[in-house]
Amino acid sequence: MNDSTLECAGRAERQEVSSFKFSVFRGAVRLALAVLFSSALGVFGAAAEPLRVATFDVDATPPVGYMMAYDPVVRLDAMTLRCRGVVLLGQAEPIVLCAVDWIGIANEAHDAFRERLAKAAGTTPDRVAVHTLHQHDAPLCDFLAERLLKEAKAKYLGELNGDFCRQTLAKAAAAVKASLAFAKPVTHCGWGAAAVKRVASNRRIFGPDGKVRAVRYTTCADPKLRAEPEGVIDPELSMLSFWNGDTPLAVLSYYACHPQSYYRTGIPSPDFPGIARFIRQQSVPEALHVHFNGAGGNIGAGKYNDGSRKNRMELALRLADGMKQAFDSTKKFVVQPSDLRWSVAPVALPVAKHLDEAKLLADVAKGSVPPVAVPAAERLAFLRRCKSGHKIDLAQLAIGDVRVLHMPGELFVEYQLAAKQMQPKLNVAMAAYGDYGTFYIGTERAYSEGGYETEPRSSNVAPEVESVLMQGIRKLLSGN
Repeated sequence: MNDSTLECAGRAERQEVSSFKFSVFRGAVRLALAVLFSSALGVFGAAAEPLRVATFDVDATPPVGYMMAYDPVVRLDAMTLRCRGVVLLGQAEPIVLCAVDWIGIANEAHDAFRERLAKAAGTTPDRVAVHTLHQHDAPLCDFLAERLLKEAKAKYLGELNGDFCRQTLAKAAAAVKASLAFAKPVTHCGWGAAAVKRVASNRRIFGPDGKVRAVRYTTCADPKLRAEPEGVIDPELSMLSFWNGDTPLAVLSYYACHPQSYYRTGIPSPDFPGIARFIRQQSVPEALHVHFNGAGGNIGAGKYNDGSRKNRMELALRLADGMKQAFDSTKKFVVQPSDLRWSVAPVALPVAKHLDEAKLLADVAKGSVPPVAVPAAERLAFLRRCKSGHKIDLAQLAIGDVRVLHMPGELFVEYQLAAKQMQPKLNVAMAAYGDYGTFYIGTERAYSEGGYETEPRSSNVAPEVESVLMQGIRKLLSGN
């Protein structure tokens, strides 16, 4: 091979290598651009992904023979108890809000509900709020108290038999999981409020000495007590709604009042709040209506309810009218996924001094004496939870200028009023009756005033609970 041939071969080899290097360089550039474009698309795609809401609703009515909070079920009626709520899907992990037509879900049962619903929604338990409406012809759920009775070999579990509650929880979890596939985009949220007339009144009637001289229960047959003023209440019903354009998808309402018109019938009933919810559901069928009981521990319908059977519908219609007015006055605002925020403030609640562990253990051991063992197991469950260092989550949903506080127990209305006063420029609502292990939660002053709500049989927390809860509320409201 001559020199010219070698030179040509070398030149061709160099060109081939150069071409290969350029091809590699061009491929690398394309890959880098593709990665950058893909990343940018992911960011902008996430930003463009709208807020979504999924709804779930299952029957929570116990069967004939099941022991409710006060009486066994003797028959079922047309109005069923419901376990319903929403799953809010934004940029962060999902948020689950659930309301159940039961008297209470307490201690480990409350944990179980939050854990199961969280797993079903693909989120964490601290982003799940579970509340009851506190109807009395309805179940009570407390898995820890149930276990304490079983460990004591009690022959009678009564209302603490949690088999049906577990079945309902399984149905609710399945419904939450299934709902995610049908989540709908949310373009707007809405806020409305209206006064509810001739429903709520304060239960605690004071004498000239500043002490409670009488309790005006939710059913009040005494005309003199009914003639007393309404007292301290929050007459406002608050409403948060989720919309896709002009179509309402879910409506959440909040109103503070014990939900009884009459009870101990042996017939499961959602009572007048459930009927009002049903009326509004029929009026706005596109949206699931979920109702929450506010801080209604010391509030009832006693001034306007002598127990007459006709009053259930009267109270329901008045509440439904308030719901309608709040819906009709709703002001909508545009929302983005990033507008939805959730915050939690865990608190350790002070235990009432009257909770004596040794005595409660002895009473639980009397499993064959239901009026002693069952309530003792409930109190012992709460005491042990607190002694173990368990904290109760106070939570807040924030969207736009709306703040919804999620609170435990049978909270006095003063907490709700105080929360609204803390942030008068915001629209503040409250859902109480979360973890029911506390029973009633009064203000510090209320524990020295007397009355049923702050008696040892009624409240498991100490007067210092007010400072703990107020601090938690203030922290949540000031943080957003």
